[in-house]
Amino acid sequence: MTETDTAISPYNGYIYAYPHKTAYRPLEPRPALRDVWSGERTDALFLYLHIPFCEMRCGFCNLFTRTGAPEELVGAYLDALERQAVALREALPDPRFATAAVGGGTPTYLSPAELNRLFDLAEDVLGADLRAIPLSVETSPATATADRLAVLAGRRATRVSIGVQSFVDAEARAAVRPQRRSEVEAALGRIRDAAFEVLNIDLIYGIDGQTPRSWVYSLDSALAWRPEELYLYPLYVRPLTGLGRRDREWDDQRLDLYRVGRDHLLEAGYEQVSMRMFRLPGSGGATEYCCQTDGMVGLGCGARSYTETLHYSYEYAVAARHVRAIIDEFVRLPAGEFAVANVGFRLDDEDRRRRHLIQSLLQACGMARAGYRERFGADVMDDFAAELSRYAALGWLESDRDLVRLTAEGLAYSDAIGPALFSSRVEALMQAYEER
Repeated sequence: MTETDTAISPYNGYIYAYPHKTAYRPLEPRPALRDVWSGERTDALFLYLHIPFCEMRCGFCNLFTRTGAPEELVGAYLDALERQAVALREALPDPRFATAAVGGGTPTYLSPAELNRLFDLAEDVLGADLRAIPLSVETSPATATADRLAVLAGRRATRVSIGVQSFVDAEARAAVRPQRRSEVEAALGRIRDAAFEVLNIDLIYGIDGQTPRSWVYSLDSALAWRPEELYLYPLYVRPLTGLGRRDREWDDQRLDLYRVGRDHLLEAGYEQVSMRMFRLPGSGGATEYCCQTDGMVGLGCGARSYTETLHYSYEYAVAARHVRAIIDEFVRLPAGEFAVANVGFRLDDEDRRRRHLIQSLLQACGMARAGYRERFGADVMDDFAAELSRYAALGWLESDRDLVRLTAEGLAYSDAIGPALFSSRVEALMQAYEER
């Protein structure tokens, strides 16, 4: 073990978006969506539909979701989504969508009829042609039923992502995810029978009792289905979730398992797209979304929307009682409340540059220096000289006249590099956020 390994934790935080929602604050005054989107490109938007319901809450989960939602609440939520969609269409008279995704929660918690209503809303109210663009939908072993998958296939969903986490029943229980291997295999069989273009399987490493041998067993069990994509997630213990805190030994275990998993998938012919994502060459590219260049329109109380200078959403929480309260409030909102942005973060020039750097650098392909220069009128190696020089000295980063790219070891430390590139303003807001 090197001095670098002992001095820097590789697991500070998963950066799937910058800034994190804990940096969002109530917007005063609340801007009208018509003004928020005025002047923005709307010819290649990403549509995200958020369903905040699950059949169970896993021990590692900090998603904005609630369990056991009764049918009447789901119906009221879809009613609210329709009011929100109408308000959005009034603010964006002619939106054009290039890709779409339905996430959660677990979207397939909805019944087939409810799923059809959701898709009708996107098509009839917003004008999204879901059959003509890449459409990704998340599911779970318990809800990937034949009738629900038939709805997704009928809407020509191109990608289905299923959270398996482990093919070892004892490990699934340790992650507070009660499921049986037989249920997982049956769900995967139904997904393959429905013939979606891309199957993604999520797996988690760092679970109590997991060993390199059992980790490879789960990887091989997933590979038996020859998924077009695999996501390997390190287990995080987050505030207000069902698992306890761990120590530095756990960091070492996760890093070892990451390397085992990475090498195993590379040997199996997969290419690494990021620290987490692995893909069969020639598949899956149509479902990717580049949030550096495209706007994102989110529907639902946990969804984000991105413009060039404003990210906005609704209140954020993890604890079950707070999530329930936010959802209960959301479904009662009158139509006029959906015509404004409520909670968000205004990006200044520094944060736009940092966002572009973080979202690009954490990809295995790296960041094109010319693209950064074209957008910001400066060289990234000048704007972030101190940070990038440090990573280069650690052996985590390499650059030439065209690219700035993480090395293999740098990718392993993505969850340390990403948070370290946050602006001081974002860090202060996140530190001041009160977990709930």
